[in-house]
Amino acid sequence: MKRATLAKKPQDVSAMFDQVAPHYDLTNTVLTGGMVRIWRTATRLAIAPRPGMKILDLAAGTGTSAASYAAFGADVVACDFSEGMMEEGRRRFPELTFVTGDAMDLPFADDTFDVATISYGLRNVHDPDKALREMLRVTKPGGQLVIAEFSRPTCAPFRQLYHFYLGKIMPVVTAAVSSDAPAYGYLMESIVDWPDQEALAARIQRAGWREVEYRNLTNGIVALHRARKF
Repeated sequence: MKRATLAKKPQDVSAMFDQVAPHYDLTNTVLTGGMVRIWRTATRLAIAPRPGMKILDLAAGTGTSAASYAAFGADVVACDFSEGMMEEGRRRFPELTFVTGDAMDLPFADDTFDVATISYGLRNVHDPDKALREMLRVTKPGGQLVIAEFSRPTCAPFRQLYHFYLGKIMPVVTAAVSSDAPAYGYLMESIVDWPDQEALAARIQRAGWREVEYRNLTNGIVALHRARKF
């Protein structure tokens, strides 16, 4: 099993996701107790997909989120650098458009999309700030950024319980439901290492986005950041 590290070398991260692709969505559902579906709905509501809207779903993985946006009539491009994840996505959602792309060097023209969104993928990018600037570049003036990402629980006792789950319970559950325990070890480390809500909001602002705001989901386990391009 290829295990990525917090150095987040692109070839290591993409190889890891290639290997976990077949069971990725099922494992995530089990590990989150099904909460990932609620978070996915909250992200879709923030995007508000509709006919005529052009959406870039970056780090789209198997296309589960992209398919939910397309179901509301939006023109969705699912972009990822893991060929294994996209191969699984093409099998599940043949109606979607999948494009191989690196978040730090997107293969799209300036001012292309009404919305750029990324769910649980920004923390896996080698240079998240460069990815934020690239998403700004390919978004139309007036367009929106929507980021769903694991974050920092706001309540201290709950945060301690959450970290206990990540460090002690999650490895046991992963070993039981997945053959990809080493990969999920990295994913746990990347969650703990990721900046909190305010720090990410500041990075989004520095990348050139405006009207930056966020709201917590499930007491801050996940934060939903939104911003706009002027």
